[in-house]
Amino acid sequence: MSAWLRGDSGMVGWGSAAYLSPAGRGRFGQADDWWREICATAEIDDRVGLAGSGLVAFASFAFADRPGLSSIVVPEMILGRSAGGAWLTTVRPEGRPPGVRQVERVRSPGTVRFGGGAVSADRYRELVRAAVRRIEAGEVAKVVLARDQLATAERDIDPRYLLRRLTSANRDCWTFCVQGLVGSTPEMLLRRTGDRIFSRVLAGTSFPGRWPAGAPAELSGSSKDRSEHTYAVQSVLNGLAPFTSRLEAPERPAVLDLPTVTHLATDVHGELTEDAPSLLAMVEALHPSAAVGGTPTEAALDLIGRLEPRDRGRYAGPVGWVDAAGDGEFGIALRCGQLDGPRARLFAGCGVVARSDPDLEAAEAGAKFRTFSDALCAHPSTEHLSTEHPSTMAAETQTRGSG
Repeated sequence: MSAWLRGDSGMVGWGSAAYLSPAGRGRFGQADDWWREICATAEIDDRVGLAGSGLVAFASFAFADRPGLSSIVVPEMILGRSAGGAWLTTVRPEGRPPGVRQVERVRSPGTVRFGGGAVSADRYRELVRAAVRRIEAGEVAKVVLARDQLATAERDIDPRYLLRRLTSANRDCWTFCVQGLVGSTPEMLLRRTGDRIFSRVLAGTSFPGRWPAGAPAELSGSSKDRSEHTYAVQSVLNGLAPFTSRLEAPERPAVLDLPTVTHLATDVHGELTEDAPSLLAMVEALHPSAAVGGTPTEAALDLIGRLEPRDRGRYAGPVGWVDAAGDGEFGIALRCGQLDGPRARLFAGCGVVARSDPDLEAAEAGAKFRTFSDALCAHPSTEHLSTEHPSTMAAETQTRGSG
């Protein structure tokens, strides 16, 4: 299934009327060409006329160019809802009879066990220390390092179970599902509505236990977090500048309070030029922003490739939807997991700059894991994230039950 949800609005799709798995450095261009051809040859009867009604494709792109395995799918059926109303879109490829789908009851995954990631918390601290040394040597100014964690459940994990819980708990985030990648991202890489664009940039994080009290004030005043955030905002502004006649961003970031963490956030608004390229082409130009890669971009990506032992897959890549009019939304695939039967591989990452503390970065990654793990388990355990000093955090393998 496919989904893009926020609050009481969004879309859910079933089946696959058309599918492409673009890969490599040219994955965005492959997807763009494929989508243009589908839109040019399709007979579209859209009586609703809202963003997301009519022909829609859901897409999720790999973070790295190699191997760069990505997905773009046109569902056979899409149920959508927004402030303008609700609609049902059916897509029928020529010569294919209408499909009949049997709906099964949503089941919880049962007891879930966590552990077995490629990088332990202790190893992650070592990677942060190594990155800080490279930063102090002048190789990069910022690099984002990720780690993974494996969750194994009693039963196959139903994405509908996760979507319901993620959407309910994270109403200010964009909850997504594309080809088994499920999560709730607080970061909007790019939304296009006609000639208007919007981007929400996040970098700089507070979490339970980092400061005794007053987290928003401490976060706003943290020079380390402000520096990390500035790199991310500037990368988005630089990426959008060639396509816009107007681009606006506040001088100071706001504070975005989420269930498990608090971020510095900057909302960017702009107006496109008449010759601006397609949404997917602009998404390619923005990826990877300094929020998930680092700066300078190429040096940061090279360092990520040397330090991280595991391919990120589609974690931290663009995820979202595009319609036949060229409008759509693409977030960054954060706070997510890749489903595989009863298993899910969770990902979390942190921006590392010159003043980064390895213990705090490891604890921040643990807090970010909780968005997905709390949704996976019906009865979240306080053992999953210690609120004491990070150096006292217990072993990472736990068992948590769900009804």
